[in-house]
Amino acid sequence: MPRGRKQVSIAREVALVRRSLRTLEKALMRLAKAQAKAIRNGTPGVAVKPRRKLKLSPARVKALQLHGQYLGYMRQLKPRQRAQVRAIRERKGVRAAIKRARKLAT
Repeated sequence: MPRGRKQVSIAREVALVRRSLRTLEKALMRLAKAQAKAIRNGTPGVAVKPRRKLKLSPARVKALQLHGQYLGYMRQLKPRQRAQVRAIRERKGVRAAIKRARKLAT
C-alpha cells in the first residue's frame, strides 16, 4: 500500500452506499406522491397552489405605474436629492416629484 493513504473499510463503504440509496428512495417516494396528487387535482407537473388573479381598476394600474417611476428615479438619487424630491411629493404630488427627480437624475 502507498504511504499516506488511510485504509478504508469495505463494510463501512457499503453501509454508506446503502444509506445513500435509502435516502434517494425516500425522496423518490415523496416525489411520486406529489406527482400523483398533482394529477388527481388536474394540474400537470409540480403541484402549485394557483394564485388569485388581481382585479385592478385602470386608476389603480396608473397609480402603480407612477409609483414605479417614482421609485425608479429615487433609486438613482443621492440622499440630499431624495429629501428634496420627498418634500416636493408632500407639497405638490407624485407627478411633480417625478419631474424633479428626472431632472436631478440626469
